[in-house]
Formats: sequence, structure tokens, C-alpha cells
Amino acid sequence: MTDFTRIHRMVEAHAQTRPEAVAVIDGDGTRVDWAGYAARIDEAAQLLATQGVGAGDRVLIVAENCFAVAVLVMACSTLDACAVPVNARMSAAEIARIRDHAQPKRILFTAHVSKEAAQHAGDADAQPVATGFGALRIAEGSAGAAEPVEDGPGQVAVILYTTGTTGDPKGVMLTHANLIFAATASRDLRRLVPDDHVYGVLPMTHVFGLASMLMASALTGCTVELATRFSAEGLYDALKRGATVVPAVPQMHAVLMAYAAKHGHETLGSDRLRYVSSGAAPLDPAWKRKAEGFYGLPLQNGYGMTETTAGVSGTRNAIGDPDISVGPPLPGVEVTLDESVGNEPGVGEVLTRGPHIMKGYYRNPEATAQAITPEGFMRTGDLGRIDAEGRLHIVGRSKELIIRGGFNVYPPEVEAALNDHPCVVQSAVIGRKAGGDEEVLAFCVPTAPGAVDPETLRAFVAKRLSGYKRPSRIVMVDALPAAATGKILKHRLLATFADRLDAPA
Repeated sequence: MTDFTRIHRMVEAHAQTRPEAVAVIDGDGTRVDWAGYAARIDEAAQLLATQGVGAGDRVLIVAENCFAVAVLVMACSTLDACAVPVNARMSAAEIARIRDHAQPKRILFTAHVSKEAAQHAGDADAQPVATGFGALRIAEGSAGAAEPVEDGPGQVAVILYTTGTTGDPKGVMLTHANLIFAATASRDLRRLVPDDHVYGVLPMTHVFGLASMLMASALTGCTVELATRFSAEGLYDALKRGATVVPAVPQMHAVLMAYAAKHGHETLGSDRLRYVSSGAAPLDPAWKRKAEGFYGLPLQNGYGMTETTAGVSGTRNAIGDPDISVGPPLPGVEVTLDESVGNEPGVGEVLTRGPHIMKGYYRNPEATAQAITPEGFMRTGDLGRIDAEGRLHIVGRSKELIIRGGFNVYPPEVEAALNDHPCVVQSAVIGRKAGGDEEVLAFCVPTAPGAVDPETLRAFVAKRLSGYKRPSRIVMVDALPAAATGKILKHRLLATFADRLDAPA
């Protein structure tokens, strides 16, 4: 842990000691050194101050990845204001709900890199403003009262709104201490050094991209290359150009490998790449072996959530290690299980405590009290088990557990069996009430239209799963509903494919 009390101090430190080193490569190829980074943060802080933003105010940033997002988040830190980054690809209604709840003093739109941000800016009658870090648009917010400010690192730096199924949004308050701890944990886990080149396609409007990518790079003093949107071609080119660290989610790896195979490459063949990680979804052994064969490196796994500032645990495995856990707890992090929730010996809800835990949900003390126990443990809602080596295994969401014929069915296990088929890119499994029982529904994306059919997959998984775990219905789809991070939005599956489910099997 460092002695920084504000996240922007990390940038200032490198601007003083390594002013000409490259800090950020923007999506258009523009390179910014640490001195330039610090200068643009000062410029942004002055802009916000002239707009009336002060300590304790919220600033809504409707954006996709670009240098401006990094600058604005750090500029809020200099003013003791709170950044509220939201993904521009959210609907107008979703953004409106967040705006109404956060009550920001000002709303900024990265219209220069995102057509969706430009559309939202137009709807808000946002005015153009030229800056040294992009042609932004700015609009007035609802200007709620300023929040109290703390002198120490316990001050709230960022509010991230979680992806919910229905109802009011929940704003996760992350402090400067939370973000600096997460940056330190990510740096140490990946053994980042100033010479590293991190490929930053994970959205900075999500905790994984913000904490484990942007903040870790700022703390280390290494280069982060920002990509506005994920594309297999963009990632492939970045790896060939010399990216050394790639934090990603399984869907990104799967699409990249499919892209490379289409162009006749079974392996990557990068001389510089040294660390590849996967998060936000479980791994299966066969897919992990395939990915490691492609990269020529171990595929590391980890676990976290917005409320834990991304990090809870992570692996440091050697290539070929069959371990598909999410690793032991990170240094300084406690993990335990509440087995009263799991209804199965050795399985329980994952509880975690430490400096990574959020301050709480913004303007929602009731939800905060439900999520954080009096002892300071965060209830994750995930079911897990801990093996003899102290490694955590996530077996599923407590709310996604399927009980079929009295037996527990964990969706990740069924998804792993389906993903093991060479013609399946990814899958998602959910339960649906059927009479007095639940049926198992599987949605699969094939490598190409018609590459595999449901009957073939049904026969394939029959050799890998007990009868009660096998899908009642397998639906082949072109794509799964997903968040900007690539995380599959399972709560949208039934509505998205309702017509397919109504049709005869």
C-alpha cells in the first residue's frame, strides 16, 4: 500500500520523476507522456471549476474508453469531487435513472469518440467544449447538495452504478483508499513494471477496467493503451505491436482465437506478451488449455466485483496447471464461506473483508446494511468452496442456482461442458420454472452458423454431465446479450430469445 491519499497523486509522482515516459496511448494513436497527462488533468480541473464543480459534487461522465475519461476521473480527484463514469452504450432511460439518483453538478460526454455519447449529448442539449484532451460536450446536471469531504483516503473518489435487473440503480461508493489498494494488488499480482504496456480495452466505466487497468498502470508508471471498443482485429494488432499485459474476459479470448484461426494462425507468436488474465466468468479446463496453447503463456484467473473494487483473489499458476480456481485471497483480503446459504457441504456464500470493500451504496443505507455484515464482511451473492490449498472456487451465483429434481445444478459446470465442444464459442445456462420443478436452459453461440446443432450438443454433454444436469433445451444463437465488459447478462436471456423458446424444440 502507498501513502497516496488521492488517486491523482499517482500521476503527479511520475510526472515529476519520469516526465517524458509514455503514460497513455489513446485510441487514435496519440501518445501522451506523464508530464502531458498531469497538465491535461490540471486543465480539466480548471474547466470543471469554472463550471461550478467543487468538493463533494458529483460529475457524470457518459463515455467510452479514451484519454478524456482518465483525465476527467483524475481531475475530479484534484477538486475532491466524485466521478460517476457510465457507459455511453447504456440506454437513455438507464442513464436518466443514474443521473436522477447521483444528482451531478455537470454531465460530460466523450462525443468525439462515441456516437452513442454524441447522441446522449444531443438529447441533453450539451454544449461543445474544446480541450487538450478531446472535443467534449457538457451539460448541466440536477446539482444535488455537495457531500461531506474527508481529508484522508476515505474520501469517495468514484461512484460506479451496478448492472441491475430491475428497480432503482445502486451506486457503489469507492474511496481513494479502495482504488489505491486495488491498484497495488493488481500491480503486485501481475508483477507490473514501468516498461510494461497494458492493453486497455476493458471499459473504464466498469470496475475491472477502472481499478485493475487504469489505476494499476497509473500506480506502476507503465503505459496503458486505450481502445474505445473491443475488436478481435484491434487486440490482435496490439499484441503484435508489443502489448505485454492483457486483462480480459473469456469472451474476448474466445473471439480473438477464432479470429486468428480464420486467418490461419493457431498460435499468437508474440515476443513481448508476458501476462494474460481472464475474469468476470468461470473457466473450463479444455478451454483454458486451448487458450494457453494459443498464447504460449499461463492463463491467470481472478475474482472480484464492483463492491470489492475488482479484486478478491487471483492465481499465479504455471502454464499447463489444471487449476481452474480463482486463486487464493489477495494479500490483505479475508475470504470465508457462509454454508447456511449453499445447502451443500463445503459450499457457501462467499464473504470477504478488507481494504477492498466499498464504503457503501450511495444514498442507500438499507442496501448497504444488507450487503455488509456488522463484522465488515461483504456478502457477494456468489456460491463458492475453498480447497485444501486455500484456493477459492466459484460454483455459481446463489440466485442462479438451479434446483432440479431436488439436486443442485450449477450453471458454470454445464457451461463448461458445452464450451468444451470445438464448435461452441460461448454459452450461457439458466433455470426456468417448469411445473413444480426447474428446467435447465442453454444458449450457445457456434463458431459459425450451422457448425453444430442442439442434438449433437445434447449427445456431447451426455458423456460429461449427470442426467439431472443436462440441458432440457439447447438454443443456438448468433450472440448473447452482454454488457460492455463482455459479461453475459443472464437476466436478459429469456426476454431476448422469447420467440425461440416459444417455438417447438
